[in-house]
Formats: sequence, structure tokens, C-alpha cells
Amino acid sequence: MTDKKSYIVCFGEVLWDIFPEGSRAGGAPFNVAYHVHKMGIDVKVLSRVGDDKLGNQLTDRISNWGITTDYIQTDREHPTSTVTAKIDEHNEASYEIINHVAWDYIEYRPEHNELVAGAEAFVFGSLSARNETTRNTLFQLLEVAKLKIFDVNFRPPFIDAELIEKLLHKSDIVKMNKAELRQILELTGREYTSEEEAVSFLRNHFKISEVVLTKGSKGAGYFTGEKNYSCPAVPITIADTVGSGDSFLSGFISKRIHHENPEEIIKQAIALGAWVTSKSGACPDYELAEFEQFKDGHF
Repeated sequence: MTDKKSYIVCFGEVLWDIFPEGSRAGGAPFNVAYHVHKMGIDVKVLSRVGDDKLGNQLTDRISNWGITTDYIQTDREHPTSTVTAKIDEHNEASYEIINHVAWDYIEYRPEHNELVAGAEAFVFGSLSARNETTRNTLFQLLEVAKLKIFDVNFRPPFIDAELIEKLLHKSDIVKMNKAELRQILELTGREYTSEEEAVSFLRNHFKISEVVLTKGSKGAGYFTGEKNYSCPAVPITIADTVGSGDSFLSGFISKRIHHENPEEIIKQAIALGAWVTSKSGACPDYELAEFEQFKDGHF
């Protein structure tokens, strides 16, 4: 009997990011899935689109990239999600996110249990849980997932303190940026004194085994066991920062699910995040060999 191929599940929003120059497939969980797939790992996207032209175009695009759409549901009442993205003079993106779209209504189905239980990792964020239907589905699936990776990914105004605390309590690995670390401390009523103290508090309070902290131009930190592994940023020319954190997480996952050493895991994350930031958009077209050549040139 042969081993089944290992895979991960990315849960949550898939959508069209609307930029001044055109539309691109996006949504944080999907961006993670795209780059995990580029790293040669099988990935399943669990989401929902509308029964409309935009939904058909989105699933066609995903399928053409070689990612299965078997677990992307079709909603006959709510539209496919679109998000208006704006890029400022510092190449930073901001988003106008419309409520009550298809991915707010991801239905729980019994077959999802087997799908999620068999995955090497289950990746989710806080945005998709903003409405009751998808939130309930998420919490049911968290009960069966063996490695729960929470990408905090705050998107105002959809930040619910009680929800964030519940998700943190359910998580094995949490990825956040420095601003999100401070926000989480505020939500728990704790004062920020230092990065190490803040991460230590979160790990102890929420029983989180690993924390990954992105710090932009200052690189990233990976807190696991009793150690903190830090890695400096890779110097690049920024095209835009859309999806930078998502590609960073994909790099992390691609090494973490194979239990590689922490230094190699964080290097892969930093390298992939930098590589994508040097390109336009969250899901640029590239070959694995191109990325590996870039990484080898910096590490």
C-alpha cells in the first residue's frame, strides 16, 4: 500500500482584488495556497464563490494554476467577493472589503472532516470568521485539524476581540506582524514592553507552541521551544507589498511540514516573502527553480 500524498488545506476567502490596472485573484488563504503549490506541495482550498461570471472566472483561474477547485462551494444567493485595493506612495496596500459575500457562507459538510483531518496543516485567518456561517464551519474543522496555523491578518473594521482570543486558544502556530502583536496585547489588556516578553505572554496565555513574527525591513523571528530564531530581511526593490505576508507564510509552511530545522524554515519564509515583494501582485507567475536561484543568491 502506497502512502497518500501529503497536502495542506487553506480555509477562507477567495476573491478578486480590484486594482487600478485590473483584477487579480486573491484573498489571504488563497495567496498562501498559490505559493505552497508553487513550492511543490499539494494544496486544497476550502472556500465559496458566487454562482456568477466572476465566480466562474475565479475558479477557472485557480484550476488553470493546477490547484483543485473541488472544495470551493458555489453560492446561489451571495456574490463572488471583490475587494478594492489601493496602493499608496510607499507601495503599501489598503483594502475596501465588502460584507456578505459568498465566502461569508462557507457551509460545513461532513466530508470536510476527513479532508482536514488528513492534512499536514490547516491554515486559516481571522477575516473569514467575521460572519456566523463560515465562523461555525471553521470552529468545527479546528476540532479535527492536526496542525492549526493561524494567520492573524487583521483587516479593520473586522476585528473582534472575543473571536481573536478564541482562535488563538485553538492554534498551534500563529503568524502575525509587529503591529498585530501590539493589537493582540491591547485586546488582552496587557501593556507592550518588549517583543520577547509579548510573544512569551501570548505563548503561555494561549498555549501556542510556535509564533512567527514578521517585521518588514527588520526581517522575522520564529519562536519555538525555548528558542527564538531570527533572520534579517533580504534586500530587494519593492514592486508592491500585496501578499507579502502570505508568501512568507507559504515559505514557512513548505519547510515546516517537513520538520526541517528552524533556521532553514525561517530562511525559506524570508526568501519567498522577499521574492514575491519584488514582483507585482500577490500571485506572480514564476517557476520554483527561479525562486531557488534567488534564495541561493541571498543565503
